[in-house]
Amino acid sequence: MNDITIKSIDKDRVPVIDINKINSNSDKIKISKQLYKASTDLGFIYIKNHNISDKLINDLRNDGLTFFRSSFDEKEKVKISKKHRGWLGFGGAKMGDKAKPDLKESFIWGYQYDDGSLPDNHQLRGLNKWPDFRPSLQKNAMNYFNQINELAKSLLTCFALGLNLREDFFIRNCTAPLSRASLVYYPNQPKEMGNEQFGVSEHTDFGLLTILCQDSVGGLQIKGLDGEWFHAPPIEGTLIINVADLLSRWTAGIYKSTPHRVVNSSGKERLSIVLAFDPDPDTLINPAEIAGIDTNNIDDPITCGDYLIWRFNKAFSYRKK
Repeated sequence: MNDITIKSIDKDRVPVIDINKINSNSDKIKISKQLYKASTDLGFIYIKNHNISDKLINDLRNDGLTFFRSSFDEKEKVKISKKHRGWLGFGGAKMGDKAKPDLKESFIWGYQYDDGSLPDNHQLRGLNKWPDFRPSLQKNAMNYFNQINELAKSLLTCFALGLNLREDFFIRNCTAPLSRASLVYYPNQPKEMGNEQFGVSEHTDFGLLTILCQDSVGGLQIKGLDGEWFHAPPIEGTLIINVADLLSRWTAGIYKSTPHRVVNSSGKERLSIVLAFDPDPDTLINPAEIAGIDTNNIDDPITCGDYLIWRFNKAFSYRKK
């Protein structure tokens, strides 16, 4: 059943961590310990004092709402490419074999050089597609992407220190990362759609680290360690970060990637801004580097690029055509 009673946030389950001095050596150790504790438990964390300006967030959100409210024909001009860039309409994503297609639309973009070009060297790395009718979207989207991508790298240095690794362990190969961002639009979900329909059905995220900027509407639900679902409502001035599957795989399960889902039954539109951080495609994800070669039941080495292709091919209908 997707309509659950809202529970207050238990700070021991989903802590709020102040990262204001994340680049200070003394504070970085403190933050690393807090991230380690949270990520070996539930893997979801609120962060505050992240230095992404409210103005940039609001400007990008307004661009996104203008885009999603536009006509089908306008959005179709930037339809999703084979390189996973552009507009993905309703029904384009499905998080499980038995799940219904997600009730959402997305606009997806990723890393590019300042002149808009990009090496065309991977199936999930291609030129961004921008709508002509909203020129501010490109400027604000790339500004946000560049800032939030740097924030993810700073956070990952702390995730490494939490495991007593070199702080650049997870980001030592990030000259042209596979990171991608998306504006995700959820219409209000009428009750008549039933309890098996979700904005995004139960899933874990694919890549290394996710940074989520919620709006004020809410709808994110997290599966607790006890198997019960609870809401993770917006907290003003915070972002949510969560461990994704590739980081969990890389750390041999030490860091936890936790199931979550979205239901928008608010009666309002909901728009989230999401960054999925991933390093360069040839980065080798080898759990033995952390767990040791004698550890049983760890995953085989795989490159970041190959892993993401496998996951994307399962989740997105346009890749099956």
